[in-house]
Amino acid sequence: MILNKKKFNAVVVVEGKDDTIRLKQFFPGIETVETNGSAVSDEVLAELKKLSQSREIIVFTDPDFNGERIRRIVTKAVPTAKQAFITRKEGEPQKRGNSLGVEHASKEALERALGDLHEVEETKSDLTFPRYRELGLAAGSGSKQLREKVGAVLSIGYGNAKTFYQRLNTFGIGYAELKHAVEEAKND
Repeated sequence: MILNKKKFNAVVVVEGKDDTIRLKQFFPGIETVETNGSAVSDEVLAELKKLSQSREIIVFTDPDFNGERIRRIVTKAVPTAKQAFITRKEGEPQKRGNSLGVEHASKEALERALGDLHEVEETKSDLTFPRYRELGLAAGSGSKQLREKVGAVLSIGYGNAKTFYQRLNTFGIGYAELKHAVEEAKND
């Protein structure tokens, strides 16, 4: 997959310059908007709103608490923004002491994430919290690890029990699709 200005009309929202450098390393024509940390400024949000009128916006933040916070803020400002995710494992740094991040992901992980985008779905999911819990994704031993594996299968990243459940509903992932993903994750 070649991403450049001619074939990739989207603007990718990232947290900082290291993320931009990493993306441009593999996709030279890619355009990014940096939030410069978790305190997304009103100027950045205004720029994204304006850009969203003529360009696709993709939110591609780190798989951590601050990344999720930025994702929520940007998505609230630009509800049509598409979402790209890497797993926590894909975002692990090579050097100890560095935090998880897009800047550590491999070319393959970045290509997969940008090729498997998720959109907010208008349709309601048939997934209920009791069914979610029955699948072992909340309030049980191993639920955290299972959510991480299922997030990788569905390419929607990791989240705590509440965040992950909300994300499934936001993307319109229903019970049957989730059950299949859980089975795949357990067999992996």
